[in-house]
Amino acid sequence: MRKSLIKISALGLMLSFASVYGQEKTDTLAVKTAVNAATKNEEGVKTVTTSSKEDNNRNVMLNAANNTSPRDVNIGLPSTVGGITILENDLPVVFFFWPELPNKTWRQSLGLEKTGLLKMDQLANTMGDLGFAVNSYSQTGTKDFKLKGKFTTSTFGWLQGDVNASGPISKNGWTYTVGAFANFDPSTFKLGFARNVDETKIFRAGVTKYFNDDKGKISILYKYADSYNVGNYAVFQYGENGKVTELDNFRIGRDSYVVRDGQIKMKDILSGETYWANMDGNDNRSTSHNIDIFGNYLLDNGWNFKFSTRAHFATVKLSNIIPLSIFNADTASGYTIASTGQAYTGAVGTQLAMHTPKTPITNIAGRFSLNRQLGNHNVTFGVLEQYYNIDKFTSNRSFFFQTVEPQPQRLIGPATDADGFYNYNAGGEFHSGTENKLSVYGTDEWKVSDNFNLSYGLHLKNHIIDGEYSLTPRTVGFSFTDPGQFNQINQSFFQIGGSLNATYNISKNFGVIANLLYTEENRRLESYSQAFEPNTNKIKSPLGALGVFWNTDYIQLISQATYLKKNNNLNRYNLVNPANTTQAQNVTVYYDIQTIGWTTDFVVKPFKGFNLHYLITFQNPVYKKFNFNAFGKDYDYNDNNVLGVAKVLMEIDPSYSIDKWRFWASFRYFSKQYANLTNALYFAPRWETFGGVSYMVNKNINLGATVINFLNQRGASGTINGAELITDASPYYGKLLTGTYIMPLTGQFSVSFNF
Repeated sequence: MRKSLIKISALGLMLSFASVYGQEKTDTLAVKTAVNAATKNEEGVKTVTTSSKEDNNRNVMLNAANNTSPRDVNIGLPSTVGGITILENDLPVVFFFWPELPNKTWRQSLGLEKTGLLKMDQLANTMGDLGFAVNSYSQTGTKDFKLKGKFTTSTFGWLQGDVNASGPISKNGWTYTVGAFANFDPSTFKLGFARNVDETKIFRAGVTKYFNDDKGKISILYKYADSYNVGNYAVFQYGENGKVTELDNFRIGRDSYVVRDGQIKMKDILSGETYWANMDGNDNRSTSHNIDIFGNYLLDNGWNFKFSTRAHFATVKLSNIIPLSIFNADTASGYTIASTGQAYTGAVGTQLAMHTPKTPITNIAGRFSLNRQLGNHNVTFGVLEQYYNIDKFTSNRSFFFQTVEPQPQRLIGPATDADGFYNYNAGGEFHSGTENKLSVYGTDEWKVSDNFNLSYGLHLKNHIIDGEYSLTPRTVGFSFTDPGQFNQINQSFFQIGGSLNATYNISKNFGVIANLLYTEENRRLESYSQAFEPNTNKIKSPLGALGVFWNTDYIQLISQATYLKKNNNLNRYNLVNPANTTQAQNVTVYYDIQTIGWTTDFVVKPFKGFNLHYLITFQNPVYKKFNFNAFGKDYDYNDNNVLGVAKVLMEIDPSYSIDKWRFWASFRYFSKQYANLTNALYFAPRWETFGGVSYMVNKNINLGATVINFLNQRGASGTINGAELITDASPYYGKLLTGTYIMPLTGQFSVSFNF
């Protein structure tokens, strides 16, 4: 379900999971590539540091789906609903992505001093989580005055302003930083009720105290964020070989499939009262206040004490509309346009509306660590505490029908009320309470010999859930006033994570690598939202990799095979009955995923100014133990291919710099991607393309231009809503379906300054 809500494009690559060292090199092999395109391609005046803990060559900010979020880095598993994990000052920007999405409080901006991609082993060691993470650090006060800014626009009217100033306050080490980020993005389609699809404002201010004798510093920073975002889907005609055809009256990525007035009628699941909610900022807005205190202090005994604490207070309101199916209505069907009463015949879209009223969220977190070089060992010991409270989260539900056209109109049908809505709160959600995670961890980078290096870590976590939920079935028209029975949650889980990476140089430039990674997790408070007791068995994710590397002044190459398995996954599907497309059912499924992959990644620098990064991945992710019952029938999808994950991924990133000019491009290839659970429907292979040029006017001013999707591909991607149970594709050739898509051809222009 939520995969449909916030689909962040599942873009591809299986990264190297180890730091690879040559006899005369201590740089990370697989990460010494082009630098993060989001920070250098467009700005040219911003630097990103490279360390053995971060991958900076992955263009993680180049998202083909939208302008608001980082890309989701593919590891052979389905893309997470909340997208890639985002850290700021070594702490997650949100404790849990739902209902407060990370992009509601964090954006790539000049308010960040640096941004990189944290590797899987580092995330497992320090957070106990599986995957990659964007690792960012706030801009702190500076001893010298600095002013940097950026203005961005696009061919569709995108307006984004970003500015940050920092400098000294006094001569005794006190400094300041202040910044503002404002985003007004109409995207590439026009809503019927608002100009902007995304409006986000982030303001920052803080002070930094530098300790004497370069012992370290401490910063106190405040951040306020205010954001709303409206999602969109495409209507297209599905055809043979996974190809989709654009309709004459609906352009993929250019037209809105969001109901014209942006209004949805709901029934409050707590009070039983009906109300109207808006898709724009009034009922779809998140605001947050964030206070960070962080820094480091070099102790007299040589240990570096690093600390980061955060108090995060948010208020979330969330509105979503998800297309489920499309069917045809004739004159006997009895549909009329809600705003005019006019009889309607033609294609009818079934929509699921979801609304979360004002919900308070509190997150208190802190990380404290000690690091020191001890002979051939670089050791770190740390403690991580995360407290989270959400007060009476609800997701109210209703269904409605709409016309199939740009800016569709709401319909009144024979099964709806007078406003065109029905099935209030069928599948509605509720939970309330706290989560607490207390972790201790340790890592060691050990140079065993000139040819042999070991890096390993261990993360131990205690996860406590304390709250309330309800086992009362969410039938049509349900509210907790009748009967309103709640149950208590008291769960405590012990979880282990960690990694072991080894590199061995057979010769000066050639060697082998071996990697092991393991993480554990259990259910979250959110897992209790529905009317059932969730399976709280441990979720285990073992990963193993074996490969070779070759490292010279002209080429840096790594090639490795990887095995990954994750059990006890949970997903909720809004299924549509293939025998009756007006019937929908919410089903929860537990399943395993297994994937085997082989990745080759290299960077070549054949002559001055030219850099080419190339990556290719072959992988075979499949479902295991995947079975459920829906509409009175048993389904078994064991060994079916995982949705939305291509088996072949390729990335080609050339760049060339000469004098004050820099030219760059990024080509991403995705092989066939399955679009429904039965694997009967799929999308044909596609390319996602980016390109740009930047010109350094002088040392302070830079001009940039970027083109997204310069091949102007108009196909769909992701999954096809309402088609999960389709077993025979042929009846759907020529049928209208809905799904997600990549952005159409878009030009973006920016001017940056740095003084």
